[in-house]
Amino acid sequence: MRGLRSFLVLLVIALGLGAYAIFVESKRTPGESEAREKVFAVEAAAIERLDITASSGEETKLEKQDDTWRIVSPADAAADASAVSDVTGTLASLEVQRVVDEKPADYAEYGLAPPRLTVAFAGADGAEKRLQIGGKTPTGGDMYARLAGQDRVFLVPAYLDASLDKKPFDLRDKSVLKFTRNDVDAVAIDRDGRSIWLEKSGADWRLKSPLDARAEYGAVEGVIGRIESGRMSAITAEGGDLDLQAYGLDEPATTITVGAGSASATLAIGKAADDGKVYARDLSRRLVFTIDKGIADELDKTADDFRLKDLFEFRPFNATRIELVRGGRTDAFEKVTGENGDTWRRTAPEEKDVDAAKMDAVLSAFSNLRAASFVDSTRGTGLDQPTVVVSARFGTADDPRSETVAFGRAGDEAFAAPEGEPGAARLDAAAFDAALKALDEIQ
Repeated sequence: MRGLRSFLVLLVIALGLGAYAIFVESKRTPGESEAREKVFAVEAAAIERLDITASSGEETKLEKQDDTWRIVSPADAAADASAVSDVTGTLASLEVQRVVDEKPADYAEYGLAPPRLTVAFAGADGAEKRLQIGGKTPTGGDMYARLAGQDRVFLVPAYLDASLDKKPFDLRDKSVLKFTRNDVDAVAIDRDGRSIWLEKSGADWRLKSPLDARAEYGAVEGVIGRIESGRMSAITAEGGDLDLQAYGLDEPATTITVGAGSASATLAIGKAADDGKVYARDLSRRLVFTIDKGIADELDKTADDFRLKDLFEFRPFNATRIELVRGGRTDAFEKVTGENGDTWRRTAPEEKDVDAAKMDAVLSAFSNLRAASFVDSTRGTGLDQPTVVVSARFGTADDPRSETVAFGRAGDEAFAAPEGEPGAARLDAAAFDAALKALDEIQ
């Protein structure tokens, strides 16, 4: 009997939904699905003010100022352009799916007394239009809606609820730090007493403190990108006298300062929050927020993490001359351009043709060597009596370049010292031995 009762209940529900669907379709006029009535005759770009009361009861007022949206209430703050565009675009394209009731006796049955959600907007003329949204239809595909000052109740698609039901935080710009990435020319990181300073010269980054050395472009840009894309998880405190000590921000464990000419912006990171996030603040704003712990972890780096790991800048395709000093002997090779393309030729100690494959093996082996780590001094690295010194010329006629790297052995370890760089780089000994073996093939 229980099974039969359940079946009958489901049958009644199905019949009810079917009857509703038939009722809805019966009210559609021919061609309605092809050309529906727009709720508003407005372009998204023409909207200049918004007033949204979310289903949570929270109200947000926004204004367009010099083509930029800004929240004016409940707090003065930059708005998230994408989130606001979602709202204005939805209002401009919103269509009446069907009119349900031209003059309802009771708006409560549609969830419109009071409305669950209200979105008001105005253009340059100041005339306000207010959309009220109530509950969903029994099938869940549409929502009941009406315009303030009008009687009729109509349907709008339920999937648009997420585009309109926005709370203040949803509409707020959540960038943890504001800066123009292309203008950044300096980065300073202070963490647990360690200070790192990097500067950009042209297209290259260089460490300036705690040592002067070439920096890995990808490592520096990766940190900048992480901060640029960082977003607030939640706002903890705003305005007034902030209790920075409560968030570990009176003496932050980590700060990163991004410089662009004479301008700069600093993000301070404090202690862990209860939800697995960490507290942080932009020093230019009276605001404490939480961010993903991964942002803080991204800044847990030493100077060596930023150092350039490639020992050579040249690559086999752009090298024009290679000189190798090994065991008191100097071998020099130059690229020669002929009718049949580029070839390599030995110019010292005697002139001789070189096997192209063997030469390419030497160029590839040495140009691919990278530092595994660094040591502060060349003492005990074997670099006082180098195993081999490699000098390369590369580039173009308009931009010729050169570089020299000395290599040494100390027991089972291999080291390298690029000219002009501090200390020494520790190498993968097996990779260095492979480079020497390739060199043996052409000497």
